[in-house]
Amino acid sequence: MRKIVRWSLLMVVVYGILVLSMPAFAEIPLVSENVVADIVEKVSPAIVNIDTLRTEVYRSPLAPFFDDPFFRYFFGDSPESQERRVPVKGLGTGFVFRSDGYILTNNHVIEGAEEIKVTFKDGQQFNGKVVGKDPLTDIAVVKIDAANLPTIPLGDSDAARVGEFVIAIGNPYGLSHTVTTGVLSAKGRPISAGDSGREYENFLQTDAAINPGNSGGPLLNPKGEVIGINTAILPYAQGIGFAVPINMAKSILDQLISKGKVTRAWLGVYIQEVTPEIAEKFGLEKPKGALVSDIAPDSPAERANLMRGDVILKIDDKEIQSVSELQQTVRSHRPGDKVKVELWRDRKTMVVEVTLGELQEESSGVVSELSVTLGVEVREITPDLVRQYALKRESGVVIVGVDTGGPADQAGLRPGDIVLELNRRRIATLSDWEEALSRIQPGETVLLLLDRGGRTYFVPLKAEKK
Repeated sequence: MRKIVRWSLLMVVVYGILVLSMPAFAEIPLVSENVVADIVEKVSPAIVNIDTLRTEVYRSPLAPFFDDPFFRYFFGDSPESQERRVPVKGLGTGFVFRSDGYILTNNHVIEGAEEIKVTFKDGQQFNGKVVGKDPLTDIAVVKIDAANLPTIPLGDSDAARVGEFVIAIGNPYGLSHTVTTGVLSAKGRPISAGDSGREYENFLQTDAAINPGNSGGPLLNPKGEVIGINTAILPYAQGIGFAVPINMAKSILDQLISKGKVTRAWLGVYIQEVTPEIAEKFGLEKPKGALVSDIAPDSPAERANLMRGDVILKIDDKEIQSVSELQQTVRSHRPGDKVKVELWRDRKTMVVEVTLGELQEESSGVVSELSVTLGVEVREITPDLVRQYALKRESGVVIVGVDTGGPADQAGLRPGDIVLELNRRRIATLSDWEEALSRIQPGETVLLLLDRGGRTYFVPLKAEKK
């Protein structure tokens, strides 16, 4: 009898624990395949395939010879023999976000398109027209002549959590309305778009399969809301997809529809990250802020007397920890806004006021024997070197050789780079270079200011014993 009582009491305790724990378990959302199917069925009518057509001109490699009468005698001199126009088709995805015919997609999907065809899942087809585009965020809005269209609600990408279940729907390789699933792998990813050279910031990363043709399609959360616009900017990626955060799109939609473009604020500085080595040389306690490596001529920064070598620590009350934070903070303002910029200059802080502008769319001797080396050979600039390296300056010292595996090689220096400063000391002659190097000890970190192609930037590197 006692054993029965004990077991009964134990069962009551276990039951009580399970009952009390049920609310906690209930808070954990479980995503089933039926939920995915329900979401896909609900949103698919608002997802469209976008087919584009543009014309590219291919010029004959023999075109330079057509100026020769002898050559024209045999091959003719008609324009068709020198160049030809070739139609190029493209494909992508989009989704309706306003029932009166407004569709969101990627800018690179419609870039240069002369014709745009929008096709719904039920086969309806419309001619599309670009009403606004923004290359900086890779977002575009296409308008079709239709009304009472199904739409997909726009969610909150800031509230999305890493690890959250996501669904991607698109037109990969022309396979209409393909569904893939995964999780939100990361947020705030800076991405370089392959061969285009364009840099994108603050992207969402997912392991849901995203391939060419998916671009412009929605990335959905478990509620069926759009949290991102899929973009296949890294076609070689395996298991890595990216999406433009929908909050980024929402912040510029009104401008895209009303103006056709986005008007952004402009500070007018070229910036780079503050590394531990740079922080040490500038007297900062820790790496933070954004280092000004150059100032754009006739810019708000120049008019406010910002200087090369300033470290921007704050914009108004917003602390700046990195280059991307500074860029995002400036872009959150409008042209004409006045901001207070807190700087680190000459080992102390100072504050200047800057009126932001409008961002426009795309803007002889050898080193003598010394005890240390940076792994470079430099010479004073001569007319021959100006021609050889297409230099923008005609005085100073230029790198003409880089030792493989040396400090300069590891830091990315290359022949044609002009040395302007060494440890904040101006370098105008070979004697200046040698005198500055003579003060350096092996193992010491050196800060160079270089000019490459007319733009300046700082590079830290460690001196080695010669």
